[in-house]
Amino acid sequence: MPQDSPAPAPNAILAPGAVFVGGGGAAHAEAQHLLLKYGNRHGLIAGATGTGKTVTLQVLAEAFSTAGVPVFLSDVKGDLAGLAKPGDPGGKLHGAFAARAATIGYDLGYTGFPVTFWDLWAEQGHPVRTTVTEMGPLLLARLLGLTGAQEGVMNIAFRLADEEGLPLLDLKDLQAMLIFVGENARDIGLRYGNVSAASIGAIQRQLLVLENQGGTRLFGEPALDLADLMSVAPDGRGRINILAAERLMGAPRLYATFLLWLLSELFEELPEVGDPDQPRFVFFFDEAHLLFDDAPKALVDKVEQVARLIRSKGVGVYFVTQNPADVPDDVLGQLGNRVQHALRAFTAKDQKDLARAAQNYRPNPAFNTEAAIREVGTGEAVTSFLEAKGVPGIVQRTLVRPPASQLGPITPDERAAVIAASPFGAKYATTIDRDSAFERLRARAEAAAKEAEAVEEPEPEFKAGRRYGGNTVPAKKPASRSSRSDSIAETFGKSLARQLGTQAGRSIVRGVLGGLFKAR
Repeated sequence: MPQDSPAPAPNAILAPGAVFVGGGGAAHAEAQHLLLKYGNRHGLIAGATGTGKTVTLQVLAEAFSTAGVPVFLSDVKGDLAGLAKPGDPGGKLHGAFAARAATIGYDLGYTGFPVTFWDLWAEQGHPVRTTVTEMGPLLLARLLGLTGAQEGVMNIAFRLADEEGLPLLDLKDLQAMLIFVGENARDIGLRYGNVSAASIGAIQRQLLVLENQGGTRLFGEPALDLADLMSVAPDGRGRINILAAERLMGAPRLYATFLLWLLSELFEELPEVGDPDQPRFVFFFDEAHLLFDDAPKALVDKVEQVARLIRSKGVGVYFVTQNPADVPDDVLGQLGNRVQHALRAFTAKDQKDLARAAQNYRPNPAFNTEAAIREVGTGEAVTSFLEAKGVPGIVQRTLVRPPASQLGPITPDERAAVIAASPFGAKYATTIDRDSAFERLRARAEAAAKEAEAVEEPEPEFKAGRRYGGNTVPAKKPASRSSRSDSIAETFGKSLARQLGTQAGRSIVRGVLGGLFKAR
């Protein structure tokens, strides 16, 4: 199988404690290396379409895997699946690759890598899921494009779910919880602030849009286990986790939010490791501009915080995008290892962005950085990697080494073989639907309906005003109002029971709750 291909010789991709990126040859600098010790200091791969960003991403993923570092990346065009298969010595690209390898003094050898495929739709990889609770209200608000008031309602729903013991695992749990909040808006408003029906309705509409985009598949169990992403193959190489993102790119906000959730989970779950000799995990965020497009400041601040602190947990984050200007300055300042492919300057804005990109590098007296970024060809880049003590290296013009794995996609049969051989297939194949908010609220509503029916139908032998043995039996006293000690859930049940005591109340249940709580 491709993932069982023998690992390349240690000096083919790695120098002692470093990743070989490229360089050397006439008019180019000596060999350029990314020091593994600073691999968790994050990085940037930028450049216009068709300039070689995907190959650079593939080359770095291979090198980290060879060093025993697990990698996560998203395959937005289907090109990166070739990591699972060795390059072809008889292929049409071999001649160009061999010539480049000779130019930069690289011993070209082909090999496949241990790859695990993941897919939100479970079509081109193992299904990948999280729970609504793990996603949290902030990221959900970003995913749904909520206003400040609507985000506040979302926070209330999460808080009440926690207090009432109502697990939020999938979308139907969240939808049921929002109805619960809407039915109890008056009681909830006294404690947490006003909850308007308009806000509830707007959130529900956005959830419907998310369902149509495939969001239902994202939420549920079994949720993705980070330990599976961070596993190492039997031969000691780190697994390369590839998310099939071609279809996912049709819902860019879903794509960006999922990757940000994954990054946040790594930040929250992993322990501090200080300053390791090499990263524990490397995360490539392709099409990174989607993360920051129209993002609220709170979200950008969170990304900056994660980028600043997650490196002490041994995680390196590499943003892949067309233009460094796509990344906010506060985040860009955290990216110590940089590979800048060509930028085109056709407009005044392009020229301004080009000049700005050049200013991010430590100058090299041998050439003009701005001119070099404009002039480098496909597969060539302007690079700067952290040196001893974390000092930025002088900018260099670098020929990126050829990949050892296949450049381009693999066949469906080859992908299916890799998926079948994966150790994670059985774990994620079957969806689990545990007892959670949807089921528990449905049970409460059904119990309230039965209680209301009992209230409506008094026992025949004890009807009010009937005389038995000369004594008049008094009418049954009406149910008392909820006490202040009642929980919101108890108040909800009693209020609902009273409503159910009338024909109008029964209509409310059928119209408002019936569609939600019917068997699915």
